[in-house]
Amino acid sequence: MLDIDKFWLLVLTANFLGLIYILNVILFRPLLKVFHERETTVKGSLDAAKEMDMRKEEGIERMNRELSEARSKAKEAFESLRNEGLEVQKSLLSDAEAIASGMLQKAREELKSEGQKARQALKADVEKFSDEIVRKLVSA
Repeated sequence: MLDIDKFWLLVLTANFLGLIYILNVILFRPLLKVFHERETTVKGSLDAAKEMDMRKEEGIERMNRELSEARSKAKEAFESLRNEGLEVQKSLLSDAEAIASGMLQKAREELKSEGQKARQALKADVEKFSDEIVRKLVSA
């Protein structure tokens, strides 16, 4: 059978427990500490990445909202300026129409007065020619 010496069993057990204690102090605790720090760092990095992603989404949403507001303001400004331009155009057209109407009226009046002058001149000429025709007929 197997003969186990009690002394060597105690020595081996003490040696085993001593090595476990020494390895625990020198190796296992520092490794566990490093692993714990690494896990904490990774969790912190993941949390920071999630927070950055949320801030990015909020920033994109805010940027889209501001872009939409800027577009609507630009559209309003464009419509306002367009309407203002149409009003100025209408005003200029009505002014030009009024000026043209005045010039046309003035031209009509000038033509009318020139026509009357021409009629008076022709009346005088007609009377003169009729007197001359009558004289020539009478003398002949």
